[in-house]
Amino acid sequence: MTSSTQKGCLARMKDALTLNCRQVLNLMVFFGFMFNYMLRVNLTIAIVEMVAKSNATAAAVVDNSTAAMERVVDEDGRTWFAWDAHKQNLILGSFFWGYLMTELPGGRLAEVVGARKVLGVSMLVSSLLTLITPAAANLSYLALVALRAVIGFLLGVTWPAMLPMAAHWIPPADRSKFMSNMMASSLGAAITMPVCGFLLSTWGWESTFYVTGGVALLWSALWFVLIFDSPAQHPRISMEERRFIEQALGDSVQASHKETLAVPWRQLLTSGPVWAIVLTHVASIYGFFTVVNQLPTFMKKVLHFNIKQNGLASSLPYLGKYLMALGTGVIADYLKSRNKISTTAIRKTFTTFAVGIPGLLMAVQVFAGNDQIASVAIFTLALTFNGAVTAGYLGNGLDIAPNFSGTIFGMANMLSSAGGFVSTLMVGSLTYQNDSYGQWQIIFGILSGVYVLGAVIYLFLGTGELQKWNSPRTPAEKEPESYPLRKNSA
Repeated sequence: MTSSTQKGCLARMKDALTLNCRQVLNLMVFFGFMFNYMLRVNLTIAIVEMVAKSNATAAAVVDNSTAAMERVVDEDGRTWFAWDAHKQNLILGSFFWGYLMTELPGGRLAEVVGARKVLGVSMLVSSLLTLITPAAANLSYLALVALRAVIGFLLGVTWPAMLPMAAHWIPPADRSKFMSNMMASSLGAAITMPVCGFLLSTWGWESTFYVTGGVALLWSALWFVLIFDSPAQHPRISMEERRFIEQALGDSVQASHKETLAVPWRQLLTSGPVWAIVLTHVASIYGFFTVVNQLPTFMKKVLHFNIKQNGLASSLPYLGKYLMALGTGVIADYLKSRNKISTTAIRKTFTTFAVGIPGLLMAVQVFAGNDQIASVAIFTLALTFNGAVTAGYLGNGLDIAPNFSGTIFGMANMLSSAGGFVSTLMVGSLTYQNDSYGQWQIIFGILSGVYVLGAVIYLFLGTGELQKWNSPRTPAEKEPESYPLRKNSA
């Protein structure tokens, strides 16, 4: 083999192993949402080991420490806290106080200043706060409450911020696959439990926060080095890749954040396609919260099966949801690239699949839910099928209004996050002093109706067509040409 031939082979191998900027973005989003979930739930897992195991132990803890701090270090060097159920719920619930506040502002902020800063700063500061969580817990439970509320405030921007990033980087034919990377949060759920369980048993509860915070901190540093808001701002992108992306996007999205488009609130809030996304998301997340957070109680109290203690049964739904998201994303993008069916048909088909089928499964649960195996299978299938939302409504804001996709998703996520509270109230009121199978049948019926209603709303109101108000004229602009938009010939 000649020297020139060898150099040619080495060059081709190097090109094959080199990731383009979109592939790097996909990988960073995948791991980012996995670590994001870990920062969110690490306390939920660790608090089991942080709190004294019995009333007797709790009393001893208080006796051997100051009542204000309610902690003690035992003979093995472990720190315990005498937090009662009220304080534990206050600590766990404080995350959502901040989380609900920044959904809509986070999406809009990413449209204005860029998702790179919004998501990067959010994860960076959340990582640092996670690292000092043990110190806050040792200070007082109120310090921990405040810290978790701030972490929730910061992480509330992450999901809405990702759509403006996708609007500038991901061609329409690749968006469903890209959205499936956000479902790595479900994959994170599948691995967080065993990983944190190992950390708790090996190095104590403090290690849960040091490891998850440290990993997320490393990701944050890489994010600022590797990711930029648009191809035009990326210093290492090839001209070929930049030209491909900008031609694929055309004039549908604002080219930079130097000039901010005003949100056309009247058109947005009166848009049927926008409310199709919002209401379907609310229905889908309401069902997800109920299945994940409430139905383990049904399995334990009514069917006498602790699904949380069964590692396989508790992780399968999350793993299934991610694989479904990835698989349907590939299929949807294939159909889009081959022009087999319209974007509207693709979104409606997969949304019906992702939200309608879980509704039918919950109807089956009404009649077959008194069997352990059947219930585990139904819950697993319901969450698995729901993963198809990545090919359905989840990225639909990028189709109808990419310039305001963060605002639309922020509005949807803010309203849907309240579904967790409504779900808890519904289950609590229906099962109060009557935790029977008959009461749970009512819950399953309501859940089925919510799912199906969400699918029907999207069938009637959803669309994949770009809306005219995606490019509004601001008062300061005199001519349409003043928009800093890409041209198809770029």
